[in-house]
Amino acid sequence: MLSIGKNAVRELLDSDKKINKLYVLKGAHDLDKIVEGARSKGARVEFSDKKVLDKLAGGLRHQGVIAETSDFEYCTLDDILLTAKNRGEKAFILLLDGIEDPHNLGSILRVAECAGVHGVVIPARRSASVNETVIRISAGAANHVAVAKVGNINDAIRKLKDEFVNVCCADMGGESIYDAHFDEDTAIVIGSEGFGVKELTAKLCDKTVAIPQRGKVNSLNASVACGIICYEVVRQRYNK
Repeated sequence: MLSIGKNAVRELLDSDKKINKLYVLKGAHDLDKIVEGARSKGARVEFSDKKVLDKLAGGLRHQGVIAETSDFEYCTLDDILLTAKNRGEKAFILLLDGIEDPHNLGSILRVAECAGVHGVVIPARRSASVNETVIRISAGAANHVAVAKVGNINDAIRKLKDEFVNVCCADMGGESIYDAHFDEDTAIVIGSEGFGVKELTAKLCDKTVAIPQRGKVNSLNASVACGIICYEVVRQRYNK
């Protein structure tokens, strides 16, 4: 697994993840602190030509630095619930129902980290996984957000409901997010870019919430919608 670019590598250094190897552009003097941080974590540092970094980055903008780690480590749904409990906070969880665009997944992870989400749940199939593109788009936030990969989103919803977590489906036609209440343990289901939340999945949820819209376009990008909803939860919980 590669973390590509300065922001992604800096966030990786600030996490508890192990760096196996750091590739640095020869002659790049603005990366000294990153090199020092990587060495302090026991990483092997290799100074390489631009062609080597370009090939490793696969066309992505690397800014002269790439970190190599083990494959992304997913957690369990129980881990996410335990995180909220250990922090003494009401659970705040995102379930992604078929987000296939890695750019959207990366943006959602960035929002999730900024908003204090305890964890993000993705299905094992028909969904983007956490890869180099996701880490880069998340600006390294993927290194700080717990992500659970589950066999079935609907089973995850049933488990959350058994744990007395209120599960809300984000979809058109629901209650306005500004009228809904998010002060209890809450999970938000965000649907796929093209089809939204699946019908059976929506039926399993406790309620449906919607973002009021006044324009002619009747839908928002999944990561944008996620950001709006997440910060309504933040507003209700922390800005009273």
